Amino acid sequence: MSTIPKLLEPQDLLNLLDQPNILIIDLCNDGLYTQKHIPGAVHVSPKELMNGGQPWPNKLALPPQLNALFGRLGLTDDTHVVVYDDEGGGWAGRFAWTLDVIGHHNWSYLNGGLVAWHNEGFAVTQEVPPPTAVEFDVKVDLEALVRTEEIIAHLDSGDWQIWDARTPAEFCGERVMADKGGHIPGAINCEWTSLIDNHRNMRIREDALERLAAIGIDPSKPTVTHCQSHHRSGFTYMLGRILGFDDIRAYDGSWWEWGNRPDTPVEQ
Repeated sequence: MSTIPKLLEPQDLLNLLDQPNILIIDLCNDGLYTQKHIPGAVHVSPKELMNGGQPWPNKLALPPQLNALFGRLGLTDDTHVVVYDDEGGGWAGRFAWTLDVIGHHNWSYLNGGLVAWHNEGFAVTQEVPPPTAVEFDVKVDLEALVRTEEIIAHLDSGDWQIWDARTPAEFCGERVMADKGGHIPGAINCEWTSLIDNHRNMRIREDALERLAAIGIDPSKPTVTHCQSHHRSGFTYMLGRILGFDDIRAYDGSWWEWGNRPDTPVEQ
């Protein structure tokens, strides 16, 4: 098990750049990677993390897709992955969750991503590292994700807390992005961007845990997080892991599935 912490500052990552078995994954805008990225970083397009099929194209990529992705990246059991993006952690978190889903828990997040790295004067490059492809045979760990039927089964028990990472307008049904608007009954709304500090180059807010506690999100309680497509909740899942939530899982179907299925209850 890696001793590298889940949350890295730019200086921490700089000290790791020449270390063996460090794999840096860039999840920035596809065009941005060609202009500048952290030395040694390999780009992954966010669309590679989704299955693209109907009716829920946002759900976990299928095993052949995951084999191709992680084979291309050269992932091995000894690899420690560092993820970053340019938006505060949504896509980086989705990648970290995908790693957890395949049972690879040796990962860290670069706090503030490329924004902090670049704005604080660390070197960037346009050089693309040579590929180190391997054969990969993915094994999916269902403990890291949640299906719709599981959520429905737990709604009345109150033993799970649902963390909705969407905007308040989506949560209350003012903005409708599916057949139904509103939220999963009993869910707690904490928009993902409210936990990002734009005054500190998009780092995680230092008072994130206190902010969550103030609205009733308890890190000791089993937690399911979602948004519209499990992009924004990529960040909230990753944040929960960084903050030490005892049990956090992601609903990859998210509102795209819940809001379009006829058998799911909704509150407004």
